[in-house]
Amino acid sequence: MGQTIFVPKESDAAEPRVAASADTVKRLAGLGFSVIVEKDAGVLSRITDAEFEKAGARIGKAADASSADVVLKVRRPSEAELKGYKRGAIVLASMDPYGNEKAVAAMASAGVSAFAMEFMPRITRAQSMDVLSSQANLAGYQAVIDGAAEYDRAMPMMMTAAGTVPAARVFVMGAGVAGLQAIATARRLGAVVTATDVRPAAKEQVASLGGKFVAVEDDEFKAAETAGGYAKEMSKEYQAKQAALVAEHIAKQDIVITTALIPGRPAPKLISAGMVASMKPGSVIVDLAVERGGNVEGAVAGKVVTTKNDVRIIGHLNMPGRVAASASLLYAKNLYAFLETMVDKEAKLIAPNLDDELVKATLLTHAGKVVHPAFAAAAPPPDAETAIAAEGTEPGLDVAPKKPARKAPARKASPKSKPEGGA
Repeated sequence: MGQTIFVPKESDAAEPRVAASADTVKRLAGLGFSVIVEKDAGVLSRITDAEFEKAGARIGKAADASSADVVLKVRRPSEAELKGYKRGAIVLASMDPYGNEKAVAAMASAGVSAFAMEFMPRITRAQSMDVLSSQANLAGYQAVIDGAAEYDRAMPMMMTAAGTVPAARVFVMGAGVAGLQAIATARRLGAVVTATDVRPAAKEQVASLGGKFVAVEDDEFKAAETAGGYAKEMSKEYQAKQAALVAEHIAKQDIVITTALIPGRPAPKLISAGMVASMKPGSVIVDLAVERGGNVEGAVAGKVVTTKNDVRIIGHLNMPGRVAASASLLYAKNLYAFLETMVDKEAKLIAPNLDDELVKATLLTHAGKVVHPAFAAAAPPPDAETAIAAEGTEPGLDVAPKKPARKAPARKASPKSKPEGGA
């Protein structure tokens, strides 16, 4: 009998995504594995039990986790869930380990081999496994959709017999994966789009999508990128000039979208209360970093706040989960692509090679121990120059686009780096 893969219904009531699709179940079954999907696991992602069954899965219950060799999840398993897993089981999920060291230790105590999908190295080989990019794309898209809904005006310019409706002005702060998708989506809707980022390479990317780049482009700016494509820390003088330019620009915008996050750190504040107060009544701000404290002063996690000057600040949690049907399909494919690299196709067994660079980068716990170097030795969290480069571990964080022609440099923690769009 082959090994068993279990896909549970997410225990977090606020998580509508699922870690498998009918397509990935069919592929896993084709490799010789028994796949059990918990009843109603995919309902909130528009995947019915019947679809999973047709693809080759057996519909089961939560207790089936006890017999699983592999557990595929969206979010890190809770301590209650871990009690139902067998020792030695492989668990793939977005683990959100920074600041949650106790939860990481619990996974080690449970004896599972826990892989943090958000730690996938940024190399060509791993592009199809990159959960941060797949979920960030959808977060950037949904940010524009939510912003447009709250703006309650037309986005494109419309010339009618009754008069002209002006195009909405959209400003995106951070031109990583989420930011670039936000630019593209806003342009498709007909908005006039501008964007900013501290990485010089972002200017060309913004322009390629039809946006206008906003930055103080002096000599310091031109040298503001590391060899790995990440943002360097700028001088206080440059920061002051850039802040003044951004503040002036924000006052003229209808919708502003912020995307800056750094793994293991609170989100940087990009928009002050004064900037919010300068905006026109009816303007909208979408804060994609609200789960880490937010980029916007006054943003509240899980709420839409209306300020005294009638500016709406959107702080929705789990932005990819707001388009769960699409997010689950992409996330499931990410997990399958990674899991397939561990499969011995002749023996039809999943056996991770501990020397593989993908395994080394993502393995958090193994054989009863915390093995990831950032946590095993209580190492400080990385900053924006690390190859993790995560939209955090909650997919929705902004990451710089991959450069497929070369490998990213080895992970190095640098105490000085800026987050805006280069995370």
